Amino acid sequence: MNELSITRFIAAPVERVWDVLVNRQEEWFCPAPWRAVPGRQDRRAGGQCAMTMHGPDGEVMPNNGIYLAWDEGRRFAVTDAIVDDLVPNGPFMIGIWEVTPEGDGTRYTASARHWSEEARAQHEAMGFTQGWSAAADQLAALCEA
Repeated sequence: MNELSITRFIAAPVERVWDVLVNRQEEWFCPAPWRAVPGRQDRRAGGQCAMTMHGPDGEVMPNNGIYLAWDEGRRFAVTDAIVDDLVPNGPFMIGIWEVTPEGDGTRYTASARHWSEEARAQHEAMGFTQGWSAAADQLAALCEA
């Protein structure tokens, strides 16, 4: 499997982490100074999802897709292989965000699964580890505050 993944222990209950994870994405989803603006969020398998990332120098990166899974309180998965009303798109990845209870806190895991080794390597070269780790740190800071 062509997967990249990061994980964090967050010293907060899983219910709190899930709430921040899905309801406060604009505060953690992009590494600062980038910011995320959630659009349509039809939170169910097959539902549309949209997020636009804005960079400090005026960059605009729309991210549209569909939810492949929505398991309330546990995980959600999206892909950019299908956009809008079931329109095929050049796929890059499947993103999976999961939370599980661990001791007195929560284990957060975010993964990106790619169709090819080349796409995985491209994502890694784009700064996957640094970017997704910074987002995880921002998520943890919000949850632990």
